[in-house]
Amino acid sequence: MMTVERLFVAIAAVLGGTAVAAGAFATHALRAQLSDRLLTVFETGARYQMYHALALVLVALVRSQGLGSPGLLTTAGWAFVAGTAIFSGSLYALSLTGQAILGAVAPLGGAVLMAGWGCLAVATLLGPGKP
Repeated sequence: MMTVERLFVAIAAVLGGTAVAAGAFATHALRAQLSDRLLTVFETGARYQMYHALALVLVALVRSQGLGSPGLLTTAGWAFVAGTAIFSGSLYALSLTGQAILGAVAPLGGAVLMAGWGCLAVATLLGPGKP
């Protein structure tokens, strides 16, 4: 049976691998195609994607060790997944299309990522844990 922890690690691996691919794509294929500003936007998306892939692994590890509220930790994990998709996805789309309106979507993704960090903090501070 697939556990939430295994699912989160698998998703984190996909996010991490695609973040590396996005960084390489930016360096090798986009450098000559995009302005410096749009290249920086794309690279920011890749960087935050990697950060939150690692954060998702952390959530899986904390949850597997029983060090916090399982429900809040699950919420934190899904917030990292959704926030990454919204935040990094909107930055990738903005840089590739030049559609400035997509920049307005990124703060929503950022808010979801911050909510994930908040859930992780509360889950570990207030939830059940091993002594």
